[in-house]
Amino acid sequence: MSTSLKYASEKIGLEPGSLVHVGDVHHSESRITLIDYSAAHYETRSIVSVQDILQYRDKPSVTWVMVEGLADASIVESIGQHFSIHPLVLEDILNTHQRPKLEEHDDYLFVVLKSLMPLQGEFTVVHEQVSLLIFKDFVFTFKEKADTLLAPVIRRLENSRGRIRSMGPDYLMYAVLDTIVDLNFDIMDQLEETLISVEDEIFALPTPALLEQLHEIKLEVIRMRRFASPMRDLTAGLLRSESELIDPNTRIFLRDVHDHLLRIIESIETHREILSSLLEIYLSSISSKLNEVMKVLTVFSSVFIPLTFITGIYGMNFESMPELKWAWGYPAIWMVFIVTSGTLFLYFKRKGWT
Repeated sequence: MSTSLKYASEKIGLEPGSLVHVGDVHHSESRITLIDYSAAHYETRSIVSVQDILQYRDKPSVTWVMVEGLADASIVESIGQHFSIHPLVLEDILNTHQRPKLEEHDDYLFVVLKSLMPLQGEFTVVHEQVSLLIFKDFVFTFKEKADTLLAPVIRRLENSRGRIRSMGPDYLMYAVLDTIVDLNFDIMDQLEETLISVEDEIFALPTPALLEQLHEIKLEVIRMRRFASPMRDLTAGLLRSESELIDPNTRIFLRDVHDHLLRIIESIETHREILSSLLEIYLSSISSKLNEVMKVLTVFSSVFIPLTFITGIYGMNFESMPELKWAWGYPAIWMVFIVTSGTLFLYFKRKGWT
């Protein structure tokens, strides 16, 4: 059973819209950070209560609320009540095994993203669900972990780099999406280096450990493809959307992210083909080495068959065998053995079988 289906089974019997966290608990406590900004203004603060967010509703600036850690479902429920968010949307936020998707509602957009990050020292990809709610002047992000995933976006806001401070919530959504998508390029580079290293090892000394490593890489590539394809559909949906929450100027940047995803998916497919080729090379290499062993055993067997035949003849229990009483019989039989085996060995060597 897949992980998503296993966790989904935990909600059997609950009514739709039940707010229960589904997934791994990465942090027992949730952390809320608020960033309020405009072209001439920047403020960041930690939030203790959802009530503290409400004072920013009437401000002309853009307010970004980051919720890290989803074990406390009451925070998500409280945000939903104050901002009139549909219960099924809140349920999807707490279910961290969603597919990337886009939902358009009257007053907001709901976006589910999947971020992929490689672990250092090995090709293992860890994923994290990032959910976004985009309102006219508000953006909410809900993350499973308190990590540095969105640190590049925060630095851009702090340093007022580029146009991010002068744009609206839709551009902030683009910045988050672009940051998450660009992480895939690092993964592709690491995947390529790993496959080159594995290929060299296959030609040098194929071992069962290499086969296991290839299998693990294959599973990671399948997982990456399962996340990348819905992300492509998501960006295509944003480009087609007629929502007033997406400014026409932002669509140009969304189109760039969509192009990046197309490149990433093409790269994933290419590496899948390379991976299949490496598996075939591994099996061919193992088969070739097995053939070499069988050839050596066959040569030895071919040499010893006539010797065994001769030995068998003189091992029979007949009383009248003149050679048994011949004084030179023993040296003669050794000469026959040496000449026979030597002739066969030279013949095999001339044929290139040894």
